[in-house]
Amino acid sequence: MESDDKKIVKSFKVQEVLNPDIWEEYGESYKMKPEIRDSLLNIVEDYLDFIDLNIDVDDVTLTGSLSNYNWSDFSDVDLHILIDTPKDKNSLLKKYLDSKRIIWNSLRDVTVKDFDVEIYVQDTNEPHFASGVYSVMYDDWLAEPSYTEFNLEPEKILKKSKSWMEKIDKIEDDAKRKEPQVVLDEIQSLKDKLKKYRGAGLKDEGEYSYENLTFKFLRRNGYIGKLHDIRNKLIDKTLTVEEKVFDI
Repeated sequence: MESDDKKIVKSFKVQEVLNPDIWEEYGESYKMKPEIRDSLLNIVEDYLDFIDLNIDVDDVTLTGSLSNYNWSDFSDVDLHILIDTPKDKNSLLKKYLDSKRIIWNSLRDVTVKDFDVEIYVQDTNEPHFASGVYSVMYDDWLAEPSYTEFNLEPEKILKKSKSWMEKIDKIEDDAKRKEPQVVLDEIQSLKDKLKKYRGAGLKDEGEYSYENLTFKFLRRNGYIGKLHDIRNKLIDKTLTVEEKVFDI
């Protein structure tokens, strides 16, 4: 029987067309199906109602494998909401939006054509390296993907992924014996390094860089989710005041 890891690696193959559930042919290009676009805009409206803030949205974009030729059954709908946020990454607004995003994603079991929807709030001025980006709001390509063949080396992905998995496993162990805030700082540091690692790959070699494929492997095998779960439990722990029993 084929292992789960090998199934994930196989899912990185290049498809001959964009996903036909999401896209329809439009001349020599593709356009998002109207019913899909309406559904995504409704999802964004629900999220904006959920955060209960009066903010101006500059754009709503679809990015990731479903806006490219490397889609698979493991793909999800990467829906980005672009707003002009403060430059300080520690600003209260950014922290609020990030926490609301996590809560919304955990509370909503939303799918589009059986693909899970993941909301991400992106600063309008934040660099975003992707070869396929579609403006859902304006119904047009911001970066149109092109079909590209590439030779995949499975062992290379597995080796790179193993290194990150060991780091996450170490954090899981640290969470059992270290102070919560210490481990939360470790998690933030690892998330920053992983984001920089993936971004460098996307910038230099695009969607099919081994850095991006390594990140996708970690997301598809559950390790990114594992890191988020550890973080959420530690946050709960730091915010919980244990009940004390006093003898009278």
